[in-house]
Amino acid sequence: EVPYVESGGGSVQTGGSPTLLCSATSVLDFDYCWGWVRQAPGEEREGVAAIDFDRNAAYSDSVAGRFNITRDAVKRTVYLQMTALEPNDTGIYYCAAAPYRSAAHALGDSWRTWTSLWGQGTQVTVSE
Repeated sequence: EVPYVESGGGSVQTGGSPTLLCSATSVLDFDYCWGWVRQAPGEEREGVAAIDFDRNAAYSDSVAGRFNITRDAVKRTVYLQMTALEPNDTGIYYCAAAPYRSAAHALGDSWRTWTSLWGQGTQVTVSE
């Protein structure tokens, strides 16, 4: 059973600003680096954001300046605040724990190194 659940997706118009949530209340240890990966239709998955235990964040070039990743240790929740959405942001967004101390290293290495457990993700569809 995957110990985290993504939510918050939906259909938005270009320029929209939804916030995705990753609820990790079932994990035994929340003190990992956490990240978001997205998969556009017909494309490979892409790591877009990561945040480490010290709340340092890293972003892919495609979302830097528009997305903001945060974490709440009390709620055991990781958030992805998305702004200025574009149709190219359409995809399924997944969260996962990553075995890294640094968000930059987590995002710099392949998302395939993060975990073998993936949830259902949450769909974000951006229309013109």
